[in-house]
Parts: sequence; structure tokens; C-alpha cells
Amino acid sequence: MTVTFLGTGTSQGVPVISCTCQVCSSLNAKDKRLRTSILISHKNTHVAIDCTPDFRQQMLEAKPSHLDAIVFTHEHQDHVSGLDDVRAFNFIQQKDMQTFATERVNKRLLRLFDYAFSERKYPGAPHIGLNTISGEESFKVGDIDFLPVKAMHGNWPVLGFRFKNSAYLTDVNYVSPKEEEKLEGIDTLIVSALRKEKHHSHFSLGEAIEFSQKIDAKEVYITHISHQMGLHKEVGGELPPNVHLAYDGLKLELD
Repeated sequence: MTVTFLGTGTSQGVPVISCTCQVCSSLNAKDKRLRTSILISHKNTHVAIDCTPDFRQQMLEAKPSHLDAIVFTHEHQDHVSGLDDVRAFNFIQQKDMQTFATERVNKRLLRLFDYAFSERKYPGAPHIGLNTISGEESFKVGDIDFLPVKAMHGNWPVLGFRFKNSAYLTDVNYVSPKEEEKLEGIDTLIVSALRKEKHHSHFSLGEAIEFSQKIDAKEVYITHISHQMGLHKEVGGELPPNVHLAYDGLKLELD
């Protein structure tokens, strides 16, 4: 199984428009961050988690041979607004793009992309097959099994996902003890951390590390990183040996 980091930035991306801080001005490619998403590939199955405003660019850079589905963590714009661009896959694959999300997220998609679900669709509109997941039961896409992990993003419910011995949790600042049990025995944790300072709806870097230690994850990759975190090179040197700042284009080979 391979995980490709399509984007590792916050809702504004990095650099932030009009910002001249040292991170936004950095020439290091690892300080350039598209909106957060990953691509999971296993055998002949390719699944994206979330569909960001940068989806087109991310697919052009990752070059998947095809895309079987998009799994959504939640309905905030930086995680759903690229969905129109699945039209290219519709044309190439000659089938609907399957999506997997909770009922709440699906209602948002139906509002945002109402033209894609109209009975009288205009030619060229995306073709999307909505699949509703409960957040409780596991589901399968091709060769990949997903176990939802319920979490909170401030006062907003979101889902993380366990797949094999790895897990992906973005835009979180709380996971209940009951849901933590779903993460027992994982080798690789991908988890968001906005910055070093505390935030009302995101883990800080310290909180993300503390959470990873609590569930005893062997390797940890930090994503959904803002320009307030600091330079990739400097922050990376401050982390425990098993904790890494992810960056766009990073590929993980997982057991």
C-alpha cells in the first residue's frame, strides 16, 4: 500500500495570499503546501481522501492511472470544493465517480453541486455516485478496507479513517476514548497539527504528538500545516525521531 500526500496545507494553503512571512517567502519546496488530501493506492485500487480546491493540480502531479473513489472526512470547503474536476475521470473511465461520506456531508454536496444531480444535467457536468457511510461501520472500496474513526473539529463532527495498520485524521482536536480503541495497534498515524500554539478546533503540534503517544503509534506524519508552524527544515529538526512533518508529494510505502 502506498500513501501519497497530495497536499499538506491548511484551508488557505502555503504561501498565503499577500503574506510575506519567512515561511510564505521560503524557496524550499517543502514549504509550499496545497490543501490537505492524500491518495491511497493498493493493488489496483486508488482512493483519494477529500477533494480540495487544488484537486486538478494534485491529480496532474500524482498521475494516478485511474481513481476509484473519493472518501470525505467532512464538508468544509477546503475538503470538498474540487469535486467538479472529477469530470476528467468520468470521461476517461466512462463511469460515475463514487464518493463515500456521511449523510450530513452528502447533503452539503447536493447543495454545492446541485447541477451534477439535476434530472436535466447539462452536457459536461460531473457524474457522481453518492454512497452514505454511517461513521460506525467499516466499508470497502476495491482492495481497501476503511474503518471510520469519529472525531471533533472544534464543535464540528469529522471522520478519520483506519486502513490496515495505518490511520488518517485531519482537522481534529478531540478523539474520544471509545474511538481511540479503533486505533490500537497502528504502525503509521497521519494526523493534523495546525501550528505550535493552541487552537480552538485543531491539534497544536504538541497535542498531536501527545495524541500519537497516547495511542502508541510507531511512526507519525504531521499534515494540515499552516504557515504559523514555521519553516519545514527548522521544525523538522525539533521533533522526536518517529515524528515527521509531511510535505506535498511525499510517498509512504506501508505494510
